[in-house]
Amino acid sequence: MKLRMIVFTLAVFLSGVVVSSADNPQMGTWKLNEAKSKFSPGATKNHTVVYEAAGDQIKVTVDGTDGDGHAVHSEWTGKFSGRYYAVTGSATSDMRSYRRINSRTLAFTEKKSGKVVLTGRITISRNGKSRTVTTSGKDSKGKWSLNTAVFDKQ
Repeated sequence: MKLRMIVFTLAVFLSGVVVSSADNPQMGTWKLNEAKSKFSPGATKNHTVVYEAAGDQIKVTVDGTDGDGHAVHSEWTGKFSGRYYAVTGSATSDMRSYRRINSRTLAFTEKKSGKVVLTGRITISRNGKSRTVTTSGKDSKGKWSLNTAVFDKQ
């Protein structure tokens, strides 16, 4: 009897995680549509971004190329609560926070050694098939640059 109750409870919990993940339009794999995007010279381009459930948190995995064409890979796990969580693998930031604006929009900020180096907004289209990421960040020379990246859902 106890075993059945444990299995039932676990099944209900896992289905809840799946349902809550399905309600979040950010979830899934996103590929860069470079033709629709606008980048400053030397900007990093995130070619693939994956949002997936990690227990009661969200894991964001980013793969792309920096301004010199070298591969970049970073990972972040946390909640869309506005609180900063560690970023691993990034040469440009060590902390990142996401804050939910509404059901289709997130604001995010990245810090390096306690200083803000990037701010941005992520907006999912009404049909859920594309997302637009606008960022303002410091380039390699310390100047702020603006970029707009458009991604297609895979």
